[in-house]
Amino acid sequence: MNLVIDIGNSLIKAGIFEKESLINKEIFDSLPDLQNFLDHTSIENLLVSSVTQDPSDIILSTRVGKEKLILTTKLPVPIINRYSTPITLGVDRIAAVCGAWSIFPQHNCLIIDIGTCINYEFVNESGEYLGGAISPGVAMRFEAMHHFTAKLPLVTAVTSPPITGNSTVSCLQSGVMNGILEEIKGTVSRYEIEYPGVRVILCGGDAHFFENHLNPSIFVAPELVLMGLNSILLYNVTS
Repeated sequence: MNLVIDIGNSLIKAGIFEKESLINKEIFDSLPDLQNFLDHTSIENLLVSSVTQDPSDIILSTRVGKEKLILTTKLPVPIINRYSTPITLGVDRIAAVCGAWSIFPQHNCLIIDIGTCINYEFVNESGEYLGGAISPGVAMRFEAMHHFTAKLPLVTAVTSPPITGNSTVSCLQSGVMNGILEEIKGTVSRYEIEYPGVRVILCGGDAHFFENHLNPSIFVAPELVLMGLNSILLYNVTS
């Protein structure tokens, strides 16, 4: 069995795979919780991805049967990276792209990862990652309006806000949630014009707020980053 670990901005996710199949997923709030899990888990190969801290301590303290790898911009991946500044490319972004490529190989793919930020990533049918776009996520937008104004409250996300809010709270919810929804629809529409038949994959912790308001043809893959990390691990240990 192989283990991949995704250390994100707010949570730590670990996925145990048997070849390409995810057989178990764990979520942790802290590194000590993760370490306790690792101390009681038998694995063959390990890949760690982190956007917040150096994962070297995890690598050193984890017992594995064969390979232990850290995802960096120098680690070989199963797609061709055409990003002009690869050293600045977040490892979570490249993992999501590899996850999409593992699901829809030889297809143009647009990945929409709705987390702390909303990441739009595009990989073409030749397996070339060309880049994408980054915009503020749900919580970031609410917090920005609260922080940069004197009186606007900090409110929480809702799944189906009205288009016309009738209170300050519902106006804020409408602006953020409907604004993001239209941003997503507009981005997808532009890609569909330029790349007819493009596959659109939705993932990320806040994807559930929007998935039922989008075209049913959009593929929802909650564990896309873990799947991508596993595809990178397999690419390296089987090459």
